[in-house]
Amino acid sequence: MSVHPAIEDFATHEGRLLVGGVPIDRLAARVGSTPFFAYDRRLIEARVGRLRSMLPLSLRLSYAVKANPMPAVVDLLAGLVDGFDISSSRELHTALNAGMSADEISFAGPGKTESELTQAIASGAMIELESTIETRRVTAIGTHLGVRPRVAVRINPDFVLRGSGMRMGGGSQQFGVDAERVPDLLTEIAAAELDLFGFHIFAGSQNLDAGLIADAQRRSVELILRLAENGPAPVRYLNLGGGFGIPYFAKERPLDLAQVGDNLAALVEERVAPHLPQAQVTIELGRYIVGEAGVYITRILDKKLSRGKSYIVVDGGMHHHLPASGNFGQPIRRNYPIAIGNRMGVAASEVLTVVGCLCTPLDVLGDEVALPPCDVGDLVVVFQSGAYGASASPTAFLSHPAPLECLV
Repeated sequence: MSVHPAIEDFATHEGRLLVGGVPIDRLAARVGSTPFFAYDRRLIEARVGRLRSMLPLSLRLSYAVKANPMPAVVDLLAGLVDGFDISSSRELHTALNAGMSADEISFAGPGKTESELTQAIASGAMIELESTIETRRVTAIGTHLGVRPRVAVRINPDFVLRGSGMRMGGGSQQFGVDAERVPDLLTEIAAAELDLFGFHIFAGSQNLDAGLIADAQRRSVELILRLAENGPAPVRYLNLGGGFGIPYFAKERPLDLAQVGDNLAALVEERVAPHLPQAQVTIELGRYIVGEAGVYITRILDKKLSRGKSYIVVDGGMHHHLPASGNFGQPIRRNYPIAIGNRMGVAASEVLTVVGCLCTPLDVLGDEVALPPCDVGDLVVVFQSGAYGASASPTAFLSHPAPLECLV
């Protein structure tokens, strides 16, 4: 049976998984209790380095803090990327505390409150406008504060990024302004005291097809070129979103980053630079930067047989890692890569279902997974857990403690 590439990214020593060079049992002792998330600093640095080497040098790389807002991770990335995308006032504070200049922070998302907008505008962060009402609210706050807010228009495109795990654009959406309504909004922005920097399109997430991503980027650029003709100011900011996926499940293949990079280079040189010479092209990534650098570590509490099916019960579960349970928008439940962290290299000889400690049949981390012999006290590791783990899970369910997190 082949080993998932995500597992191969991590080194082992004497049958134990290494995270950040630390054996997993020693790491668990250092953290003090299970379950917990651990993020490998070297893998994050390597991923950003790979992006830098394969994407155009002029491209601005932004990190979507929502993917993993742990302060230590954000602090690390502040020195590696060009900017942060945030979606709440708490993420704004995290970004600013990490030392990122407010000039390099963009605030996107529907339903921004007046308090959040006031804090962001006062700090100097860019507001990505999602509606006419939000535009008027931003204008009023700027007048009250005596500043000219920096803004961009988030566009809901008239096309869909096919092959995405989650569609964020095309058709009817709560995200952004419908492309056909943007010209009217630009007229209103021109009459307001707003400093329009440009546009943002984010069509979809978790896409592994480089050809589809490239096509969406081309269509995004052409749409922005058309809309820019009605703009009240030269385009200085052109955010093409991201959507770069990582392979969670068996048979999924990694994204061909070279193909994406070649397409972006051609777009910048042939379409953006001649027509929008002041525009700084941005790619905004979250999952692709941190997703494969993280693991979720939980300890076996019980092992049982029920009418022919074998279970191991762990001290974690879906309240910490909702995506791994299959309850985060996956139409079909499939297993994340799983291993017994203190028995690496031992041949799989059992088929086990890994369940958490919650009182619900939804609390399944792995259904009928081939694993080596294991027992109470062993450490179960769920890979591809660096993004949307703790931050996207119902941690208050059944009042269990929240998971710990560490950057190693």
